[in-house]
Amino acid sequence: MLKRIFTSEVSMFVGEEVRLKGWLRLRRDHGKLIFLDLRDKDGIVQIVVTPKISESAYELAKDLRSEDVIEITGKVNKRPENAVNKDLDTGTVEMEATDIKILSKAETLPFDMGSDSLNLELPTLLDNRSLTLRHPQIAGIFKVQAALLKGFRKAAEDLGCVEIVVPTVVVDATEGGAELFQIDYYGRKAFLAQSPQLYKQIMVSIFERVYTIAHAYRAEPSVTTRHLSETTQMDIELGFVEFAELLDILENVAVEMIKYIEENCNKILKNSGTGKIAFGKIPRLTVREAQEIILKEFKRDNRKEKDLAPQDEVDICKWAKEKHISDFVTITHFPTMAKPFYTMPDPNNPEYSLSYDLLFRGVEVMSGSQRINDYNKLIENIKNRGMDPKKFEIYLQAFKYGMPIEGGFSFGMERITMKLLGLQNVREASLFPRDMERVDEKLSNFK
Repeated sequence: MLKRIFTSEVSMFVGEEVRLKGWLRLRRDHGKLIFLDLRDKDGIVQIVVTPKISESAYELAKDLRSEDVIEITGKVNKRPENAVNKDLDTGTVEMEATDIKILSKAETLPFDMGSDSLNLELPTLLDNRSLTLRHPQIAGIFKVQAALLKGFRKAAEDLGCVEIVVPTVVVDATEGGAELFQIDYYGRKAFLAQSPQLYKQIMVSIFERVYTIAHAYRAEPSVTTRHLSETTQMDIELGFVEFAELLDILENVAVEMIKYIEENCNKILKNSGTGKIAFGKIPRLTVREAQEIILKEFKRDNRKEKDLAPQDEVDICKWAKEKHISDFVTITHFPTMAKPFYTMPDPNNPEYSLSYDLLFRGVEVMSGSQRINDYNKLIENIKNRGMDPKKFEIYLQAFKYGMPIEGGFSFGMERITMKLLGLQNVREASLFPRDMERVDEKLSNFK
């Protein structure tokens, strides 16, 4: 019995009989010729079906529909020079079918899946998520995302970080505020974590350098194109590092993981039409310096605001691209009281903190800071923010018994994916997005 091969291997078997399995992406009838596009985990290959070769295969192929799961046996041939498809990795070969088996029938699709682009409204795209993810254009988003995760892991491990897995059920807010999902935890009140922050800080006292890829939850009453209720955060935390070194490290991690995607997903990035990523020297600005530039260059005065507005982020990235040939900008020194309790104030001006955001193509994709490592100061800050230190005992224990100066940062996986590929809405960059209106299906469907 022939062993199954994948589409990526087909070109190695020219002149030989092989067996393929996958989904029918498209059927094209041309009289006594039927062309099938077969999709598997690696890509797409063209199958030629003709009654001259196999009458039974031809008769069966006439009734195939998109997304039928099939097994095809046949001979691999080189395509004629004028029939080579340069857009396909397998475009120099095709398979001549001698036998077709239907492994699973698909019902008639609710919309066309055969075109290069899947031009659907976002609600339709998400209401049919299990189907639309099969489209190569949509699947490509998550191939890029997989490369992003791999690139992040590589950059973190190059720094000597140990990967950790942290809990998502917590007893109080990581960062204060009311944006928490409360849950019933065996009759007691608990919450879904806003970030893995406290646990990765604890682990600095064990491994010194750690990283984690974790889910984070925000009960934000927001339906903007850049917010989700559940996100995936890529976090690094480092001991014995100070502010300037942290800035160098975070920028290097960002560049290295994006370059990894370029190396491994170049075709998908090229097809997205977003253009080459600009890797010029990354400008560093305090939030106040950024606001001054926005006033000067874009005639908008937001100097009294504690943070950059969404349009500010867009404009300062335009400035960075024009002046520094960089798609990245690092913004530092946000007001101390606007940041979480563990954020280190700038000793030269405690009103502002040793905090930072990284902007990429018009949106914030990373935030972090140097942390307070003084036990008594942390207790004081927790109390000043109206929280109870008793709810942070495990966290504070790490500082009570000796913690070096340390800091870290957190990248948003979905936002980076969105900006890399020029997606219009962050929900497109989440496999199964959660927001105010949706948990897989629209919540209004469950009234």
